[in-house]
Amino acid sequence: MAKLKHNSGASTLSLTPLIDVVFLLLIFFLVTSEFEDEERRLDIILPTAASAVPMTGKPREIIVDIDSSGSFYLSGQPTSLNELKRLLRVAVISNPVNQSVVIRADRATSFQPVVSVMDLCNQTGVSEYSVTTQNGPINQ
Repeated sequence: MAKLKHNSGASTLSLTPLIDVVFLLLIFFLVTSEFEDEERRLDIILPTAASAVPMTGKPREIIVDIDSSGSFYLSGQPTSLNELKRLLRVAVISNPVNQSVVIRADRATSFQPVVSVMDLCNQTGVSEYSVTTQNGPINQ
């Protein structure tokens, strides 16, 4: 009968590698937190402004409706292409990266009003626009 030797070295757990890892993590966090504080140590007095607003507001989706005759509506109110262009520019200034427009056109309308709104979106710098159908939006 073969006798199995019991290795006593395998039954004990060495804590040395674990302690080394903990010390390395501690050093890492101390060094990174020190770099973060460097910016705050500079003695800079920031300018003030009475009418300061954030560079970007909360992104709001603009919905442009086009009826069967090709008339434009924004928030249920009739609008012209020039007024729509002005409102899109203001919206892009408030949200330069996140501004989106949804174009909802009646199926009986010609395609030209839809293309006109898409062109306005490109001219004013709208980052994302889509044309909505019954099954969902068609993205740019």
